[in-house]
Amino acid sequence: MSSQPPIDRPGSVEQLRALTEAAALLARGTDLDATLDGILQVACRAVGASSGVVFLRHPDRPELQLSGAVGLDEESLAGLEAAVGDPDHPIAAAARDLSAVFGREEVGRDGALVVATDVPLVVVRHGLDLPLGVVSFSWPAPYALDEADEAVVRAAADLLAVAVDRAHLAALISERSEWFERIAHTDPLTGLANRRTFDRMLELELARAGRQGGEVSVAVFDVDAFGAINEAAGHETGDDILRQVAAVLAESVRLVDTIARYGGDEFVLIAPGSAGSTVARRVLDRIARLEPVNGQLISVSAGIARFPADGTSADELLAAAQAALEAARRAGPGRIVTTDSAAV
Repeated sequence: MSSQPPIDRPGSVEQLRALTEAAALLARGTDLDATLDGILQVACRAVGASSGVVFLRHPDRPELQLSGAVGLDEESLAGLEAAVGDPDHPIAAAARDLSAVFGREEVGRDGALVVATDVPLVVVRHGLDLPLGVVSFSWPAPYALDEADEAVVRAAADLLAVAVDRAHLAALISERSEWFERIAHTDPLTGLANRRTFDRMLELELARAGRQGGEVSVAVFDVDAFGAINEAAGHETGDDILRQVAAVLAESVRLVDTIARYGGDEFVLIAPGSAGSTVARRVLDRIARLEPVNGQLISVSAGIARFPADGTSADELLAAAQAALEAARRAGPGRIVTTDSAAV
């Protein structure tokens, strides 16, 4: 047997203490990068490693991404990251094959021999292994891992995997929450605000105008002869028309305005101040310039009411705007009626 100098190993008590600390970092950590670095530092201490790195697999990228490191300078990290880009590199192979490698030897950047261990990060989802990346530790040679070292390294890999998986799940929950929030406030066909959002914004604008002594215009737009278009050309053509009208509305209003689909072929506008008629006329003029859809000409009629002259509540304003819209419809396609004027 060769005579090697004795290896200064952390004791079992120190390793247990380190794993307890790593578990606490996982349980209480809120930032993934900080949690990864913390667990890496604790794990390196527990097994006497000189360095540790974590590479993660991004769902949208084929290559591994360096996501945590302890004990290596920037130049060494840059070199390692470039090397791991080679699919034959041991770290890349461990992540790909989901196979741990203990005690491999390699030459470091300074030419010194090091001993490295690579353990894939894996969680089980729906009964299937979900690969997340790999953790790699290194020691100056000579070093031989014992069973306790291997157990600690595997435990650290599991803790790292759970930290990464938890962050992914939190991001997914956040994305879905934002999606549901967006769906709850937008019309799926046109992408405009929906009736629920319009009602809330109208209450807010009326309250603000009431406090400040200002005005608010409410306009209701209706696609002319929409029922006949649906019957003659089909619902797909009708949907195309609604989307085109919605696009014109979105492009024509001011930043302070709110535009929404109110239901069917009706759209509504909240225009703070006294510019409601101007905005409505701009909308109608631009819609009149739209190309026909499947041979169907597009025009809209509009009715406008104003706060506080035509009502002091949302219901009163909408009723006044609907009455003006009915007058515009009777006057012919592409007309605007305000509560105090004839059709124009």
